[in-house]
Amino acid sequence: MKDEPKSRAAVSARTLAVRVLERVERDGAYAAAALDAELDRHPQLDPRDRALASELVYGVLRTRRALERRVLAHAARGVTDSLVRLHLLVAAYQMLLLDRVPAWAAVDAAIGEIRRARGARVAGFGNAVLRKLAQGERLELVSALRDTAPTWLSEQLDRTLGREETDALLGAGAVFGRVWGRAVGGRAAPDWLESAERHPASPLARLLPSGDPEKQSGYAEGAFAVQEPGAQLVGLALGAKPGERVLDACAGRGQKTTLLLEAVGPSGQVWASDAHPKKLAVLTRECTRLGLPAARTAAVDWTLGTGELPDGFDRVLVDAPCTGVGTLRRRPEIALRLEPGDPARLAELQVAILRSAATRVKPGGRVVFAVCSVLEEEAEGVLARVADLLEPAPFDAPALGGVVPAGATSFRLTPRRHETDGYFVASLARRS
Repeated sequence: MKDEPKSRAAVSARTLAVRVLERVERDGAYAAAALDAELDRHPQLDPRDRALASELVYGVLRTRRALERRVLAHAARGVTDSLVRLHLLVAAYQMLLLDRVPAWAAVDAAIGEIRRARGARVAGFGNAVLRKLAQGERLELVSALRDTAPTWLSEQLDRTLGREETDALLGAGAVFGRVWGRAVGGRAAPDWLESAERHPASPLARLLPSGDPEKQSGYAEGAFAVQEPGAQLVGLALGAKPGERVLDACAGRGQKTTLLLEAVGPSGQVWASDAHPKKLAVLTRECTRLGLPAARTAAVDWTLGTGELPDGFDRVLVDAPCTGVGTLRRRPEIALRLEPGDPARLAELQVAILRSAATRVKPGGRVVFAVCSVLEEEAEGVLARVADLLEPAPFDAPALGGVVPAGATSFRLTPRRHETDGYFVASLARRS
């Protein structure tokens, strides 16, 4: 135990990045969660190293296949040792796509780590690979992003969004470390929140200071909720009004649920359902932190029925499970795991959930369907399959005025145009 502080003090940004990439590769972990855990374990890292570690993790994941092609071109027998391969990929990213680290420094750091982990012979092999790599041309970011994304996926995105929006979704121009939240009404706001940068699309979004949001002043007092701006707009799209009775059908941990609780006020009522009771428990604790009345919760698997949920709701939000391709710039590992059949498989699930949840709204009541995907199969394709039950209806949500044209019944959010994740959102009414 006496050696632990030294071990923590000695960690570098690149070593930390390799640990995170190992967890993503070996355990199927999400990069964001694994990175946060490692950064929490090493609070002594200065802000520049923390930012570099983040850039190395996300940069390698976004350009991984392009980097691997360059590395393997100089390793005739391949690189079967995953730890060695990851050290080489991190060094390759620094050498071929970053300007801040000299090539010799990236090589020396990588080889030093490989030598400590695998010995001199393997380090010699790695040194030869990286020295050859340093003599070649640098990579161009957009080309590396497109070389890494599955061809079927980038082709579908291009058809739906166009090339520039697709490039942005894949990570071109992405800024590391920007986390957004929203102020909670009725709570005393700290000075930093009052003066925080506003978001161009969501009227609620405020830029949070760098670092762990839970350690910021005002968090414990419930002054703000952490929420991505696009997710805020999805919640606002329901148009919930004071006194209404609304259902958040796929509530998860409740970020949108708490927004809806504020919208309906003390005279309204919010129900929240999810297939996972543990998420609903987190939701309830979040309501308490924010000083909001607890939502009524119900564990429901919509593919099996409606459980014990009542009907007659004024409005229902269905933010359905999806491929998550709209979050690629923040979760690049998704692109490395998706298969061509996944959009169709998840569209089947979305149709089942939407049809079931829509039975809980009163005739003529509003249903907002949303996915953090922009693929047509998970968007317009789903709507076509529920047209016998639900019909398009213009959004009844004034807060969307700067984003959605008057009379629109659906819209997409995209990173280049709106500075959000990618979403498809549709407003529907239950047929009488």
